[in-house]
Order: sequence, then C-alpha cells, then structure tokens
Amino acid sequence: QVQLVESGGGLVQPGGSLRLSCAASGSIFSINPMAWYRQAPGKQRELVASIDSGSYTNYADSVKGRFTISRDNAKNTVYLQMNSLKPEDTAVYYCYGFQGSSYWGQGTQVTVSS
Repeated sequence: QVQLVESGGGLVQPGGSLRLSCAASGSIFSINPMAWYRQAPGKQRELVASIDSGSYTNYADSVKGRFTISRDNAKNTVYLQMNSLKPEDTAVYYCYGFQGSSYWGQGTQVTVSS
C-alpha cells in the first residue's frame, strides 16, 4: 500500500511561483510513473506532468516551459515547480503513482488570483 501526501499549495498572484511536494510512504524507486494531475471546478481531471524511473518527463502543452517535475528517490518525494502561474492554473493538484495499482494523494489547492 502506497500513501501519497501533497503539500505546498496556496494562493499566489499571476506570474508567481509555487513548488508542490508529494511525499510517499515508502521508497518511490519502484513507483513508476509518478505524476501530477489537476482538476479545476467543473472540469475533468487532467495530466499535468509525469516522470518515470529513468527521469523521462512528459508535460501537458499548457504547462510546457513553465512547470518542471522532478523526483528525489533518496527523499521519496516528487516535486512540481510551477513558474509564471496563470489564473487558469487554478485547480486542485493531485499526486499520482503506479506500483501494481494506481495510488492518489488527497490533493492540494492552488489558486492563482490577484
């Protein structure tokens, strides 16, 4: 059983930055891939970024060049660095991992507003 706990969300002005963290209950070495999804009110959950065990990354077109996903296997943590935030980035952000089954965190709210 894998537990994922997100942190780092909050309120930020347009153009600002936030870094989300996803801490796993155990080693993330065998959790592959790990990813960040988001869900805005009234919209479907969508993939934001993913990273596999070889640190190959994939991004949604809407965040390319602004967001960076990374993983620290020693700390069992995956990060999402979000720069140049826009109001349309407002959503609940969820951490995801696959290790035989799919696992989700509880989500963290990101609000981009002036």
